[in-house]
Amino acid sequence: MTPPAVPAALAPPVAAFLADRAAVRDALRRFGSPVHLVFPQVFETNLAALRGVLDGAGLRYRICYAHKVNRSAAFAATAAHAGIGIDVASGPELRSARAAGFPADRIEVTGPKGRAMLVAAVDAGVTVNVDNLWELETLAALGPAPVLVRVSGFAGSAPSRFGVDLADIDTALEMLVRHRDRVPLRGFAFHLDTASTAERVRAVADCLELIERAYARGLTPTVLDIGGGLRQVFTADPAGYDAYDAALRAGLLGHGPALHWGTSTFGYHVADGAVHGSAVFHKYANTDPAPALLAELLAAPLPGHGGRALGKVLADNLLELWLEPGKALVDRAGITVARVEFVKRTGGGATLVHLDLSRDTVTAADQEVLIDPIVLTAATGSGPAGVYFAGRLCLERDLVTQRQVRVPQLPEPGDPVVFANTAAYHTDLSAAGASMHPTPAKVAVVRRGTEFVLCPDADHRPGERP
Repeated sequence: MTPPAVPAALAPPVAAFLADRAAVRDALRRFGSPVHLVFPQVFETNLAALRGVLDGAGLRYRICYAHKVNRSAAFAATAAHAGIGIDVASGPELRSARAAGFPADRIEVTGPKGRAMLVAAVDAGVTVNVDNLWELETLAALGPAPVLVRVSGFAGSAPSRFGVDLADIDTALEMLVRHRDRVPLRGFAFHLDTASTAERVRAVADCLELIERAYARGLTPTVLDIGGGLRQVFTADPAGYDAYDAALRAGLLGHGPALHWGTSTFGYHVADGAVHGSAVFHKYANTDPAPALLAELLAAPLPGHGGRALGKVLADNLLELWLEPGKALVDRAGITVARVEFVKRTGGGATLVHLDLSRDTVTAADQEVLIDPIVLTAATGSGPAGVYFAGRLCLERDLVTQRQVRVPQLPEPGDPVVFANTAAYHTDLSAAGASMHPTPAKVAVVRRGTEFVLCPDADHRPGERP
């Protein structure tokens, strides 16, 4: 028995590129294997969809691309060209934003920041999303610098290591009043590690109350920043995902073929004849696109406001909504391609397809990709098979997939294998240079009519013909 297929959702330009086998092989020939390919035109499409939702709500807003999601200079340049803002979380990201063409008034610095980062932010004249009281006090001495205050500690939300707890907001407000000329308050911010609309609505309600308290003290905040966290859609077949998950769980129980390698359980645990827990690949089950989640949030009734929609309340109060999407903007806008080195059978009967990349090239070590890699092979005759994709490091843990994957045909050495939707964190978060392997090249792909033009990521210029 081969495992159920879990096909990847592909943006039309990406699907068209993969259908052009000559273009794929040319990319590998020119830039080496593995290679990360980014598609700025898909970024533009995703941005347009979010803008459409916000424009329809009739409110003032600012979208800040979360740079940390990908180091790509092409994505940053695309965001700058589109006229949106950018959220940076380090000195190098700040320099990248300036190099991409962002003016200071469209740059926001977020995350925990040391003194050096605060000095750089003040020198650059950008908005600082303050994480804690120490940052606020330090900025008051270094400023002037416009600030947002990140808030945490909302009822019903998980504890967070980020932000000023609601219990300490009075102290923050006292500091803001005392140093209003050094750290002018632009507004309040939050970022929840969840896609729950109900939790976001509660956070917005609490922040609106904070805005009223700030006004009562003579401050004039106008911004409510709801952070990021909008999800991606990975699979083209949700039923396939469910079927695979069911088969995997059955295998863990010994009620069917084992689809897991060794002792891998993917976050599940078996007890009392049942599988318990949450899988590390749960994000691949999402079927709600980011624009739909954003529209749901803006339409949600806000407690204490007569049942009016959240977006309507913000518009009526002349507040500017900021959001910091990263994953949503690069959703399906990047792939990673590598060549097959060889195929082998293990003593236990498993089939391993060895690739010239390592696991950390396409996913974080504690996660598992639950969409199937795409095998571009001309081979015929073997029929569908279940395989494990193995990495190039001389380490037992370097299995690119620790689950058995269905392939329509066994590939041959040299065949390209494509990992879809890798632009959001997958390519950069765990990237390492073990065994002296170089960092894979990052290349921008632009569709011009029926052709694809490729250039080094850093050389991409939006609005110009490559």
